[in-house]
This record gives sequence, structure tokens and C-alpha cells, in this order.
Amino acid sequence: MSSESAELTYTPEEPAHRIDLAIGGMTCASCANRVEKKLNKLDGVTAEVNYATEKARVSYAGGVTVDDLVATVEKTGYSAEPPPPSDAERGGDSGGTAAADDERDPLRALRTRTIVSLLLSAPVIVMAMVPALQFTYWQWASLTLAAPVVVWGALPFHRAAAANLRLGQATMDTLVSMGTLAAFGWSLYALFLGTAGEPGMTHAFTFAIERGGGAGDVYLEVAAGVTSFILLGRYFEARSKRRAGDALRALLELGAKDVAVMRDGGEERIPVGELAAGDLFAVRPGEKIAADGRVEDGTSAVDRSMLTGESVPEEVGPGSEVAGATVNAGGRLLVRATRVGSDTQLAQMARLVEEAQSGKAEVQRLADRVSGVFVPIVIVLAAATLGVWLAAGIGGVAAAFTAAVAVLIIACPCALGLATPTALLVGTGRGAQLGILIKGPEVLEQTRRVDTVVLDKTGTVTTGRMALAGVTAAAGVDAAEALRLAGAVEDASEHPIGRAVAAGALQRGGELPGVEGFAAIGGSGVEGEVEGRRVLVGRPALLAERGMALPEELERAAEEERRDGRTAVAVGWDGAARAVLAVADALKPTSAEAVSRLRSLGLRPVLLTGDTSGVAEAVAAEVGIDEVVAEVLPEDKVAVVRRLQEEGRSVAMVGDGVNDAAALAQADLGLAMGTGTDVAIEAGDLTLVRGDLRVAADAIRLSRRTLATIRGNLFWAFGYNVLALPLAAAGMLDPMIAGAAMALSSVFVVSNSLRLRAFRPLAGAGGTGGRESGADGAGPSPARERRAGPAR
Repeated sequence: MSSESAELTYTPEEPAHRIDLAIGGMTCASCANRVEKKLNKLDGVTAEVNYATEKARVSYAGGVTVDDLVATVEKTGYSAEPPPPSDAERGGDSGGTAAADDERDPLRALRTRTIVSLLLSAPVIVMAMVPALQFTYWQWASLTLAAPVVVWGALPFHRAAAANLRLGQATMDTLVSMGTLAAFGWSLYALFLGTAGEPGMTHAFTFAIERGGGAGDVYLEVAAGVTSFILLGRYFEARSKRRAGDALRALLELGAKDVAVMRDGGEERIPVGELAAGDLFAVRPGEKIAADGRVEDGTSAVDRSMLTGESVPEEVGPGSEVAGATVNAGGRLLVRATRVGSDTQLAQMARLVEEAQSGKAEVQRLADRVSGVFVPIVIVLAAATLGVWLAAGIGGVAAAFTAAVAVLIIACPCALGLATPTALLVGTGRGAQLGILIKGPEVLEQTRRVDTVVLDKTGTVTTGRMALAGVTAAAGVDAAEALRLAGAVEDASEHPIGRAVAAGALQRGGELPGVEGFAAIGGSGVEGEVEGRRVLVGRPALLAERGMALPEELERAAEEERRDGRTAVAVGWDGAARAVLAVADALKPTSAEAVSRLRSLGLRPVLLTGDTSGVAEAVAAEVGIDEVVAEVLPEDKVAVVRRLQEEGRSVAMVGDGVNDAAALAQADLGLAMGTGTDVAIEAGDLTLVRGDLRVAADAIRLSRRTLATIRGNLFWAFGYNVLALPLAAAGMLDPMIAGAAMALSSVFVVSNSLRLRAFRPLAGAGGTGGRESGADGAGPSPARERRAGPAR
């Protein structure tokens, strides 16, 4: 996002209402363009119509109502209705809809029409192309077979063309209807009033236009073949568009269908749509969690792969947050619902993906403008082609007519309309499967331009939690014993440093001994009796006050830890200081690899933090970052991003906290860690559902690949029309071949987009590696043992 858009994020007057309308009857990009223009003419209405998703995203204010919107679309010649709530918004309860959906399957009717038309057209085309098969009266057999194709098979085109004609409009259907009816009408003229109906009439077939004479030629193979090829192309296009949206549909269908709610001391099974926030529900092993909530009782491992792409289950217990649609892979859990229905993480993800798929990239707006005026231009061009050929006297009336029909048939702008939406459908859907949420198509444009990535330290490069980083024992002291005693005392503490020491001791040595006479010493440390020893743990100054000053070797160790940005904690008993423990914000084990991947994408990493320079430099050195901006106040982070932009850099920002929101909005591209705050996620352009920084590199790779696919599609679509129209006008393309090429262009564009389904994260980023603890996929670093003297 630009700096202007960053300001708008916080100050716009948003429209009062927003709705998605399902638009019916659109057959090409110019249809979508026309509906969009009509809606945008209404006062207070802003609309975007997507041909691939067949939806209009409308924001409206003032006195405009939904009925007004629907009436406007219907006056344009199409149908409109608000879509039913998604499965995710209904809480995942989609029971009973499968049969109804199957009955309304538009592919079934289109498939039947296509198959019948192809079966009838095939012998007509073969006879026209192979003179040896042109038996006596073959032309009349061709008429018998072709007539149902032109009248019934092409009926949707004729109906749409007639509706557009009444409204004074023209679309791709107009071109197809005009072309097929012209070819069929000419054939009827030649058969009944010309010489083409005479016994023994034959003619050769060529890819270029070489016929002449007019009254002795029939074009039934053009009328039937073009209809069949376009129907076939439209069928494959519709099927491919459905496949393109498979990822989103799969996302919507992830939710549980029913849930066991705890009522009156027992379990009652109810549809998940009836679950309310605050309800307590049970989740058995193997079941999906019905809603977002907090674990009240039980421990288990939860498989979050359907939401985050992370294949390693996460350990949960009382107090842990769990997301709806994830799978309980272990023991029985009792969960208190906190967010249900459309408020769940699953529903929010689905909403973000749908919003991204409904938007338009800058390149698509250009395509829309072209397709909006394309059809009228083509009709004029076809008329001009007919006039020029007749005036030049080349090949006679038949050749002129054939060239004009070829121009009408070849010029369908469908590929232009499909180029961006289908790539977005597949790219954003694939991203959702991998835990990458792309907020809109304009985000793709920014991923290509960014050259600098600013990484917030806490919660992004590090876990944001204190962890034990090392143990230095005095001469003659066992480091493991010192850690065990310190951990026993700190286990009763609630301080983050104390919890880190206790967790490290528990991880290294197993069960901790009990403590008696525990006491916290105001912000300085703790003490307690462990196995008959009075153990003191805290600041070195506290131990010095108690007569346990650090010996020279431990003082040097403490100073070294502080220089490296760690917190030094002293441990003493029996009147002497025995060890120094180092505690620090734990580095995520994947951060160094993530920085390397970001560099490989041509990005220059910058570490941004409010910590001291020593801490920041130490973290930067460990992950391989050269540029560090430290000691930055939260409100100044946005100023740092702005300064980098003023230096001419295009900046991506990765963050997770409330204090990162403004910087995320200011950046040209904001990447919000999904393990962070809702404010940061709202401000970002890309959301990384999993807290693994490597996913940021995959998000940029996927975005760039999606943008490259869009550009490739548009190049093909524009190039096809630029090349094909002159060939058709010059008489170098038979109309039937033109129809086949036009249909194939749309199929090619959609098929090219479907290749994005094969996108894979780089090895290791998909969670296939070893076990990592913690919700963000990173646990405390193993403790480093050091001794200042010989071990006992």
C-alpha cells in the first residue's frame, strides 16, 4: 500500500452497506463490464463485477436498496440475487443442500447440449472436409443434421443476442449468433434458391478462403461447427472455473456439521449452527472442533493443517486456544466456544479469500475497458471487411461473406475476461490451503515491486517469549544441578523470566523437586528452600546484597550475556554464587532460513525493534541481517518505513503486534503474522496464518507467480486477437477454424491458470520437518552449558 492508502485506511467514510450479488446470464467479459457500468451509475453505489466468479461486490449508501440493485441488473438483461450464506457462516451445516445443488448444476444442461451438438455436427464437418464422402444429396443430409444444432444448440446465443438487441447492446453472444445465422441463412439461400441443392454438388474444403460463386456454396459445417466448438469451449471453461474455485469450496466445507454440547451434566448432539458463544462442548479423538474456543479440560494434539498448512499437530491443554475445523488427534477435550458461525477463523479466512477473488488487478481493468468496446468494433470491422472484399471484387460475394463471418467468430473477448479472475481464483485458493491469505489482486502488483523487507523482531523473528538460552556454572559446580535447583524455586514464580528458567529446567532435567518457604523479592528475584538448601535466584546485585557476590569468572560470563543482549540471572546457595543463567527472547528456529529465502527473492532485510542495539545486533547476527534499526518507539515504526520509502525503496513490512499496524498500513506491502493481533492482521495485505517466517517468502513467491500467470494470460488473450483478426479479415481463416481457435483460447487461459494448483512451498516450509513446540511453531532454544572452571 502507498502512503496515501495508509492514511485512507484509518479515515474513510465507508459505505453504509455491502452485499455480494450472484449475477446470472453473463457469457463474456463485456457482459460483466456492462453490468458494472450500470450499477456504478446509481448514486452512492460502487460495484465490481467478476465474470469468473459470476458475482458483483456492491457497496451502497443513501436511499439505494437491494431491490434497486437487483432491478438495475435485470434492466441490463441479466439476473441478480443475494447469494445464500456460506457453509462457514452457517457454522458449517450444509446438510440437505447437496441434492438441490446437483439439480441446479448448470454444467449438466450445458454438457447435454454440447454432446448432442457435437454428435450432429461431426458428420457435417467430415462430409464438408472430405470430398470423397460427398455422396448424392449429401448437402441435404448436412442440412438435416445442422439445423437442430443451429436452432437448438445455439439457442442460448440467440436468446442472449435478442435480449441485448432489445436493449441496444452487443456482446460475444451477438457475434456468435450473427455469424452462425449468417452462415446458415446463406446455406439455405444457396440450397433453395441457388445451385447448391442440385444432385451431385461437391466442393473442396480449405483452411483459407478460396471459394467463389456464392450461389453454389453451403456453409453448414461453419454454422454447426462454430456452434459446437464454442459450446465445447464454454463447457470446458465452466468446468475449469469450477475447479479453480475448488480450494475455496473445500475451505468452506471444512467445518463440523454437528457438535456435542454439555447440558444438564450430559452431552446433547445439535447442529453446529445452533452452537452459541459461551457453550461448553466436547470433542472426541478424531472429531473436528466445531468452533473457535478455549480448552477447559483435557489434553490432546490438534491437527491445524487444514487452516495453516502445518502438518505437525500442536499440543493443547487447559487454557489453550483452538480454532474451528481443526481436528482433535488425541484425547477428549472440553472446549468453551468463544467465536461461532461467521466470526470463526475459518469463516474469516473464507471471507478474505472471496474478497480477493472478487477484486480486480490494474491489468484486468485495462482488459475490461478493451472488452467493453470490443464487440461494437468487431461488428464494424466485419461490415468493413465485407465492404472491402466486395469493392475489390476478390473471390466474389461468397468469399467476402466468408471473411466477414470469420471476423465475427474469431473476435470473442472471453479470454480477456478470464485472464485475471481465473488466475486469482486458483492462486488465492491455493494460498488459503497453505495458510497464506491474499487480501486483493492489487497486492500481487506490489509483490513484484518490493525490494526491501522490514522484519519486526518480537513475535516475528523471535517467539516473543522468554526462554532459557544458557547456563554458566562456577568452578566445581554441576551446571545441571544449578539449573535444577533454580528451576525448582522459579517454578513457583509468575514472572516471565522465572517461567523461562523453570521451563528450561523442566525440559533439561525432567521433574523438579518441591520448594518450601518460597518468597518473591520485589522485582529482584525469588528464594526458597529446596532439598534442605536455601536457594536465591535473581539479579546479580541481589545476590551481592545477600553476601553472595559473583566471582570474577561468573561476572565475566554475566557481562558477556548482557553484551549479547541476554538477561543474566544469578543462582546461589550455601552463602555463595554458584551459576549464571542466560534468558532471552527465543529466536524462532526457522528465522535464519526465512531470511535467506527472502534474500534469494531479491529482498533486502531490515530488522526493526524497540530493544537495545546490543539485543538487536545479536539477533540480526544470528539470522543473517546486516541492517538494524533498534530502540524504536512503537509509534515511530511507521516513520522508519516512511524514511525507507523516501530513500526510493519499495518496502514490505512483516509484523504481528498492535504497534505494527500503522507500519503495516504504511508499507507498500504489509505481511501480518496470523499468530498476532487482529489489528495487525486487518492492517496487512497478506496474512500468514502460521507464525513461521518462511511462509512470508512462500507468500511472495506465490503472489509473484500468480501475477506472472495473469500477465501471461493477458499476453495470450491480447496477442490472439491482434493476430487473428487481421488473418480473418484477410481471408486466411475459415470461419469454422476461427470458431475452434476462439474456443481454444479461452480453454488455454483457464488451463494455464490451473497450473497454480501445483504451487508448492519450499522444502521445510510446509511443516514437514521435526516437531516444534508452541503455537507459532517455535519453542525455546536448547540451553547452552558452560563452565568457568573444571567440572566436578
